[in-house]
Amino acid sequence: MKYWTGAIALLIVAIVAGVAFVLWDEAALSIRTFGWDFWRTSVWDPVAGEFGARPFIWGTLYSSILALLIATPVAIGIAVFLSDWCPHALRTPLVFLTELLAAIPSIVYGLWGIFVLVPAVRELQLALPDWIRAMPLFSGPPVGVSMLSAAVVLAIMIVPFTSSVAREVLKSVPASQREAAYAVGATRWEATVVALHNARTGILGAVMLGFGRALGETMAVTMVIGNNPQAKWSLFAPQYTMSAVIANEFTEAADQLHLDSLVEIGLVLFVITLVVNLASRALVWRLNRARTA
Repeated sequence: MKYWTGAIALLIVAIVAGVAFVLWDEAALSIRTFGWDFWRTSVWDPVAGEFGARPFIWGTLYSSILALLIATPVAIGIAVFLSDWCPHALRTPLVFLTELLAAIPSIVYGLWGIFVLVPAVRELQLALPDWIRAMPLFSGPPVGVSMLSAAVVLAIMIVPFTSSVAREVLKSVPASQREAAYAVGATRWEATVVALHNARTGILGAVMLGFGRALGETMAVTMVIGNNPQAKWSLFAPQYTMSAVIANEFTEAADQLHLDSLVEIGLVLFVITLVVNLASRALVWRLNRARTA
């Protein structure tokens, strides 16, 4: 059993290495042509043969971080309510409804975003005073398809993943932790804070799981972000992500350089995802080390 499980673990590592090698090999022309400038430049012109991934890297990270900021408090609140505060009769149906969100296809989220969220974002932008809309963070054409729409859709999509894992982590906190808090006179909320403190490592892992989910989302984001290859701070400006540009242009690549550039964007996304996962593991390790000390 030890050798079989060890072989399976090594197989996973080999698959990841194989994916990296294939992406590197298929993007060889783009890597030789542009080098590190591919990461830094912003021009994406298939006609002129100039390709730079900076707007797509920016759009992917910006939308994912915004989604994380929106979804994390909501997901942790849901997890706390379902684990500590929810009446027993409501717990099972609410858990089912929360986890049902994870089963909805991303294309459905995209359609909902087009018909419901995009008009709402457009109305929100038009309702803002002119002096606010003149600020760089809120500037842009009132079209609705924007960075804010993509961030909200992503936040809704990652809430069930984060809340489900966080709820299981809170359930795994020993009851003696809460009982000890009650024994020294803590209120119910203070006992919940104690449970959150003990579960902080697992909750961080749940948050990073949601972040990883947001980084690679394609269809829903493609339908509501506007697909404009520009890196801007504005929440209402149409922008682009790495997954979206691959989905939109891969089957219509004009030449081999265009195709290899799209593959290199996939390689960049692979590297960013790997770095995020390594950083999250390092952060969890530091928390575990501090907790052990």
